[in-house]
Amino acid sequence: MAYKSLDVTLENHVAHLKLNRPNELNSMNIDFWKELPIAIREIDEQADARVIVISSTGKHFSAGMDLSVFTSGNNIPMQGDPARMAENLRRTVLDLQACFNVLEDARLPILVAIQGGCIGGAIDMISACDSRYCTEDAFFTIKETQLGMTADLGTLQRLPHLIPQGMMRELAYTGRNFDAKEAKEIGLVNKVYVSQEAMLADVMAIAALIAKQSPVAVAGCKEMINYSRDHSVADSLKYMATWQSGMFRPQDMMKSFAAKAQKQAPEFDPILPIKPLFS
Repeated sequence: MAYKSLDVTLENHVAHLKLNRPNELNSMNIDFWKELPIAIREIDEQADARVIVISSTGKHFSAGMDLSVFTSGNNIPMQGDPARMAENLRRTVLDLQACFNVLEDARLPILVAIQGGCIGGAIDMISACDSRYCTEDAFFTIKETQLGMTADLGTLQRLPHLIPQGMMRELAYTGRNFDAKEAKEIGLVNKVYVSQEAMLADVMAIAALIAKQSPVAVAGCKEMINYSRDHSVADSLKYMATWQSGMFRPQDMMKSFAAKAQKQAPEFDPILPIKPLFS
């Protein structure tokens, strides 16, 4: 598919999705909201990739929500019966949330490489990814607070599982900027790099290492980690046992043992593509 706001490439089982509106600071316009879930689902369903890297172009990763989303009367009517406007707004927010939920729902790990500003809705997006990396010039802000609204697309639900509660609350209540050093200290990002080039080179190397592993094992890791975040330890252990009883097969393990004995890298079969029902 040809995209207006994104650029998508695939090489060596690594899909690279780039936000591609640098002159507009990669703000999230209507094209972005339409295209991101389609792109992620397409990559996941085709199963040629085993990991996704999200990066950006230009000086800033993303300035967050584009004003055109709010100013288009077709999306968020601002007049009429209050009850009907409220019902419509609720559905709109749920639809926007779903655009980032696909990042968690995908079977593939998603790594995100951040340079410059990561603002507002961009925090919602990176919070739904598996791992985050940034450059020294990166800065972050939960901008919605300063605009007189509450962040509503996942930041307040996901960040408390990524960073300490007290810091989460401070950043949400104040909406202040925090830099790459602080992001690393609180655990939001895994590593900080001197340049975008160095960051992308290392993130791609991490992605390549993931792509060498059994895709069934990696998909199982993501499923279990996400489930455990939202459930008790006891429930998660029971789900793990049930998952393993149905999903574990020795084929990939035997390939690993055989490759190690021969001092070679194992080659695993891809996971099956996702097809429409009865296709």
